[in-house]
Amino acid sequence: MDARRDREHPPDDGSLIGWPPEPIGVRIRDGGEIAAALPHLLGFRPRESVVLLSLSGSGRRRVGLTVRADIPPPEQAESLATVLARSLCTDRPDGAVVVVVSEAPDVDRPGDPDIPHRDLVWEMVRALAALGVPVGDALLVRGGRWWSYDCSYGCCAPDGGTPLPTQVTELEVAAVATGTVVERDRDDLVARIAPPPGRDGGAMAAACARVTVECSEAVLDSGMEAVAAESWSAVTDAAARCRPGAPAVDRLTDTEVARVVWGLRDVDVRDLALGLVLGDEPAAAEQLWTECTRRAPAPLDAAPATLLAVSAWLRGDGAMANVALGRALESEPGYGLARLLGDALAACVTPADLRAMLTEVGATPPVG
Repeated sequence: MDARRDREHPPDDGSLIGWPPEPIGVRIRDGGEIAAALPHLLGFRPRESVVLLSLSGSGRRRVGLTVRADIPPPEQAESLATVLARSLCTDRPDGAVVVVVSEAPDVDRPGDPDIPHRDLVWEMVRALAALGVPVGDALLVRGGRWWSYDCSYGCCAPDGGTPLPTQVTELEVAAVATGTVVERDRDDLVARIAPPPGRDGGAMAAACARVTVECSEAVLDSGMEAVAAESWSAVTDAAARCRPGAPAVDRLTDTEVARVVWGLRDVDVRDLALGLVLGDEPAAAEQLWTECTRRAPAPLDAAPATLLAVSAWLRGDGAMANVALGRALESEPGYGLARLLGDALAACVTPADLRAMLTEVGATPPVG
């Protein structure tokens, strides 16, 4: 399941979506604009998916938490609906919209053809109703057109549908203004943190092995506290090199990446690194975690992948957070911080609540 939500709640003047770094008011006027907005709400273009959108505020027009899952086999629709509805309700919605994205053909009923996945929509509506959440609309998106399951007019007949908006929407403008990248599909999100194509993985592994030996010897010579201080310096120096707009010549070497990921195995250093996303340059920290996740071998990639998941969730990108968390747990299934974060994401802890939790436990970088 993927989830995405606004990072902050802007003032409630109706029809608002919040986007970092500062909330930008955007009006979504009808089903077509909701359907067109899905890639920007999820961070990728969904395929064969069911999506629930939380609505709140004046007139139930503010989009909050957005959750997505692959379309399940019919026998699993009820259980999936229960899971998705419970997740959406962590946002305390006043209402919801159900959207099915599918290229499935019409249902062939003699004399009465129908658009597909009506039974799936019914399970979603029933699960939400059981939790006291009314569904304002249920939509099908297919082949560049959209239908409403509740519409009885010819425009929503199986051979009808309404073309998706082709003009640049306010949401697209807001997404560009805030640097949001919409991927072609979820696989492209996975590719963002996959090992760089054509890169010599053996050289990276050798650098990690060399750094491990050097740092282990340093611990024996100088003590863990001194080595931890050096590890923290390696992290902050690397983060400074990853600032947006930094020259390409400043690309981190294999040895520098190895030094960072080795240092992150120290829980105290890693917890300090958590605070970088709460500091003045969270984009630099996220770029560093992305670079280290892509290049470090398992299990050394588990720590930066988990930090990347935290960073993505704090800025409201639940899809990227889930992808990064999956990478961390695949690399090291028992990694404690990843498992804790997985529980938090499963419960749809809000970015604001996660930020407050990190602040409360002291995940703030030291000054100087």
